[in-house]
Amino acid sequence: MFNGFFNIPEPNNEPVLSFAPGSRERAEIKATLQDMIDNPVEVPIFIGGKEVHSDKVVEMRCPHDLSQVLGSYHQTEESHADAAIDAANAVKKEWSEMPWDNRATVLLKAAELLAGKYRHVLNAATMLSMSKTCQQAEIDSACELIDFWRFNPHFMTQVYHDQPKSTSQVLNYMEHRPLEGFVFALTPFNFTSIAGNLPTAPALMGNAVVWKPASSAVLPAYYIMQILKEAGLPDGVINMIPGPGPQLAPPVLNHNDLGGIHFTGSTYVFSTIWLAVGSDIRRYFSYPRIVGETGGKDFVFAHASADLDILATTLVRGAFEYQGQKCSAASRAYIPASIWPSLKERLVADVAAVKMGDVSDFSNFMGAVIDQKAYDNISGYVEYAKQENGFEILTGGNCDSSDGYFIEPTIVVSEAPDSRLMQEEIFGPVLTIYIYADNKFEESLAICDETSPYALTGAIIAQDRRAIVKATNILRHAAGNFYINDKPTGAVVGQQPFGGSRASGTNDKAGSWINLERWISPRTIKENFIPPTDFRYPYMDSD
Repeated sequence: MFNGFFNIPEPNNEPVLSFAPGSRERAEIKATLQDMIDNPVEVPIFIGGKEVHSDKVVEMRCPHDLSQVLGSYHQTEESHADAAIDAANAVKKEWSEMPWDNRATVLLKAAELLAGKYRHVLNAATMLSMSKTCQQAEIDSACELIDFWRFNPHFMTQVYHDQPKSTSQVLNYMEHRPLEGFVFALTPFNFTSIAGNLPTAPALMGNAVVWKPASSAVLPAYYIMQILKEAGLPDGVINMIPGPGPQLAPPVLNHNDLGGIHFTGSTYVFSTIWLAVGSDIRRYFSYPRIVGETGGKDFVFAHASADLDILATTLVRGAFEYQGQKCSAASRAYIPASIWPSLKERLVADVAAVKMGDVSDFSNFMGAVIDQKAYDNISGYVEYAKQENGFEILTGGNCDSSDGYFIEPTIVVSEAPDSRLMQEEIFGPVLTIYIYADNKFEESLAICDETSPYALTGAIIAQDRRAIVKATNILRHAAGNFYINDKPTGAVVGQQPFGGSRASGTNDKAGSWINLERWISPRTIKENFIPPTDFRYPYMDSD
């Protein structure tokens, strides 16, 4: 048995490759993209380490090129979900009793595999199946996931170091046990890093997991499973069951061994899951932990002192990178009337320079939205703005799904601060702007705080420090991640722990020790060195 003190290496954030012309990584990713297009794959269900096939096979296509087939995946049936739960329960005891340093080593090795041989593979899978540019894929499926797998073992030691005080005669210590039962991880289409973190964070803490990836992001999930297997993750610790949520969720959520849920997705789906769990909480062996990061109606609030170059760049990048399909994307902006004419001119020019198309063409800033459902929803908001009074389409507004799900970067000016486009999450490349009177700065901050049910991310753009302080205070509960003179996207593991409250989730901060604490159930142990030998107390003696 190893009897030394195991130290997790001090983690550092993975550097982002530039993919500049002439660079090695540019040539390698282009070759990997072509190889992936030339060699479609068939993705199985993973249960107990075995590759399982079903009767229903679903094609995977590029959102930006609907003629391009990336392969297919086997869709999970209800019986497979039950088998995945059985597999997780079967391995749970052995995995949870494995020394913590060995569990940590699996993720540390996975990080190195991803930083090396799998980097371009996972980036290419993300680009093709999710229509991300090489830059957006690199910061997501490479760097952020590497960071999760390096930092989480470090955060785990912080959790384990949380020990109670002892006295001269009594030794007190805390055991940070995994949850009883299995954890159900449901991951979104828009971030491969989230898809990799949601199942592995609970697993790191000794839990076994049933993982349902988004149906439109099965290809990256397939390579994540390959990485984890090569890193030494035992069979059954994470079981991947791709398929439709309405079909797979009920048998999992109804199982009495459900120990926890790790979710990222829409507010509606998360609230529906919570209702299902709470409808008869007595069915479960223990109260399930529910952790969720959901929607956002994220804001950029500008003060009259804002630097126009910073503000314009914040809005264009914050709203339109990855087609606005980030829960943190800038979706509404508040601009003072005095700077609006100059900003308007700059925004129109910047958006006119944005190129959109196949992400394999590195000159493109944007790709396509993820699928037909998203296209219909986003284009519906654009049509609403065109037809209703009180809106002006400043840029964009055109939508085309003939070859791929393309929606132009669209900026809408709203006369009312509480219009539908200022309140509702659109999850696409649509930015709505409200122009406020300069002398109503504080009043408009209050409107920003109260307009939307969400509270995920937000930003203040200003040079005047008094304005920054006022905005920070008034918007204290409006965003779980708040940015000063920066776009409201791009949280970095270990630097800006991510999550919001209100309708944006449980704010359990992925990228910090806070999230890992949700996957343990502590046991306090008291050891008395000098225990009493007589039930009588001194006060009971006679005078």
